[in-house]
Amino acid sequence: MKYDVIIVGAGPGGIFSAYELLKKDPKLRVAVFEAGHSLEKRHCPIDGDKVKSCVGCNSCSIMSGFGGAGAFSDGKYNITNDFGGTLYEYVGRKEAIELMKYVDGINMEYGGEGTKLYSTAGTHFKKICLQNKLNLLDASVRHLGTDVNFVVLENLYAKLKDDIDFFFDTPVREIKLAEGGYRICCDDGEYECEKCIVSVGRSGSKWMEEACAGLNIPTRSNRVDIGVRVELPAVIFSHLTDELYESKIVYRTEKFEDNVRTFCMNPYGIVVSENTNGIVTVNGHSYDDVEKRTENTNFALLVAKHFSEPFKDSNGYGESIARLSNMLGGGVIVQRFGDLVRGRRSNKKRIVEGLVQPTLSATPGDLSLVLPKRILDGIIEMIYALDKIAPGTANDDTLLYGVEVKFYNMDVELDENLESCHKGLYIIGDGSGVTHSLSHASASGVYVARKICGE
Repeated sequence: MKYDVIIVGAGPGGIFSAYELLKKDPKLRVAVFEAGHSLEKRHCPIDGDKVKSCVGCNSCSIMSGFGGAGAFSDGKYNITNDFGGTLYEYVGRKEAIELMKYVDGINMEYGGEGTKLYSTAGTHFKKICLQNKLNLLDASVRHLGTDVNFVVLENLYAKLKDDIDFFFDTPVREIKLAEGGYRICCDDGEYECEKCIVSVGRSGSKWMEEACAGLNIPTRSNRVDIGVRVELPAVIFSHLTDELYESKIVYRTEKFEDNVRTFCMNPYGIVVSENTNGIVTVNGHSYDDVEKRTENTNFALLVAKHFSEPFKDSNGYGESIARLSNMLGGGVIVQRFGDLVRGRRSNKKRIVEGLVQPTLSATPGDLSLVLPKRILDGIIEMIYALDKIAPGTANDDTLLYGVEVKFYNMDVELDENLESCHKGLYIIGDGSGVTHSLSHASASGVYVARKICGE
């Protein structure tokens, strides 16, 4: 079968590529290939009752399928160039912001209307953070919530499905150069296209490395983010989250001068596990619906590790730490902060008697047996620093879940059009190493679609 454009991956980059292609040139024959399930079939079996931990599904519905890993996320779209990727280096700062605002407008049109747009501009918390050696990054944040985000994806799929061919549960095994374009190889056959957009996300980082090697596309070593997810009573951070919702705060440690940052803050949310290439890690969600809210807030504390030559496998390093956690805890490990600083393993009794009711069933354990000392020392320093602007963060009963790992693809060598060394082969989204967020990934999809349509 022949198509004008084939998109590999139905995450935010792939979805917004398809949307913009359909809008700009409805005559184009477009297909989207996705290794995971369609949206209505995406369901994680963990219910907290009968199934309390990851059962190792062949296709993790949290990580893959229509909507990508962002489908069941908190639905936060950060409109900023300060974090979330380096798209601005390719398209320019002004256009990058305009693209993100355009994506925000589409989300509002397809079900997100009424959700709140938060901003750190002019907030007094900036000064308070700086007075305590913390840096609050600037951003506008659209919070859809896991529930509204799902509705937006449903509506976008309804818009696209009649004009674009979707192939779900159809992993692409290989992309080959073909006369006049590319050949997409799947288990059920081969498909040809003139132009190809690859948008496989973070969960496709290993696949992306293999694809680049097979096509001789140059790449550069990237980074891996390693840390924990913190869960505490929502009231401790409510003065920040009620006004800002998402607080991107960076701290430079005194001991090693490493940067530790907050990530993916979920006010009144839940902690969840996710499966990436057979490795169980931790993440967080929250809802726009008041009735679905909990009494807890959770967020990640991450340390970015950049590696120099000769070491090239940053994702492998992160995987080894996550596997160690899985080995010791059978999945995710949870530990009270008080137990961590006292050098003792948490047990079920102390957690049950604590002030924080866990929202994820995890194995009580000792994170010092999993995380490297340098990373753990940085996280402990950061918790004490946050305690100065949000007293109670360093309480004994604050829960730490581990490990949280954010895998990044190696930076793929791309030109200003996000086009690889092969004409007509575009690589976008988090799988490219260019973007690290929903908003940047979506914006990169719009940008490439416009380039294909001659804009």
